[in-house]
Amino acid sequence: MTQQSSRAQRPGLWWAAARAHALTAATLYDLAVFPLTRSKIPALPSAHLDDTDPCSGECGALGHGVHDASSDPSQVRRLFAAAPWAAGYGIACGCVPHYLFGLDLDRKNGIDGIANFHRMATDHGFAVPRTATVVTQSGGLHLWLTAPAGVQIPNTASLLADGVDTRGSGGYLVGPGSLGPKGYYRYHPDSGPDAIAPAPAALLALLTADQGGAHSTPVPREPERTALGSPERRLDALVRFVLDCGPNDLNNRLYWAGRRAFAAPAIAPATAADRLLAAAVMRGHPEIPARRTIVSAQRGAAREVQR
Repeated sequence: MTQQSSRAQRPGLWWAAARAHALTAATLYDLAVFPLTRSKIPALPSAHLDDTDPCSGECGALGHGVHDASSDPSQVRRLFAAAPWAAGYGIACGCVPHYLFGLDLDRKNGIDGIANFHRMATDHGFAVPRTATVVTQSGGLHLWLTAPAGVQIPNTASLLADGVDTRGSGGYLVGPGSLGPKGYYRYHPDSGPDAIAPAPAALLALLTADQGGAHSTPVPREPERTALGSPERRLDALVRFVLDCGPNDLNNRLYWAGRRAFAAPAIAPATAADRLLAAAVMRGHPEIPARRTIVSAQRGAAREVQR
């Protein structure tokens, strides 16, 4: 077998495994899933490449990111048939019947989100629930929890504590068995998908404190314009700014955050682009237009520097 033919087969092997894991999640656990690339973004190109009349799947075409997610096995097969390059799958948050959301506890850049979350839980008087847990490709953890019907869990970055992100309504979790840039996602040895615990009331109160009620939309806040410390913290604030958006200002926020990220010499442009893209897609922005906005922001920041 030639090296070229071997390379050509690898995506097929990744695809088959991702499809099998996604079908298991859909059929056995009633989780809504959709295909992801190895970069952890939706595998299907946007259904609205020209940006005209974008929707959340009402048009019937494939290519609406997390809005494509389904627990119907026939629809899951259709999604993966349209994306033979997929290497993983996403699990939509906030969907019936589980109203799943996730806590993403990162361990990177000297920050231990796992320890910080346990410390935060102690400070606020709740026990860390024993629940379905996924070990991420970088050694962090995803804790799966359920919320009451109608409660909108926001997507956040380091809002609860450093290294503690949430994946809530309109967002998604990378499913176990998926291949990412640094390796596979897998269930923790002491965990499985059939025991998703309800979120502690104190944690829900922290996550919905700014909503003024279960059904309202959080009021977006701009990141502080003053110095935020390390480059990682500044980028975290900009990512949070994109995630914490209202229904009609996502693209404007993405451009605003991109201009400031690319103008900061201490923030690596590739890292900024990847994290802002992931945040925008997670909030429902079609991938191709989001990439264009990020490129436009990078060019605008470059012009600003040249002046």
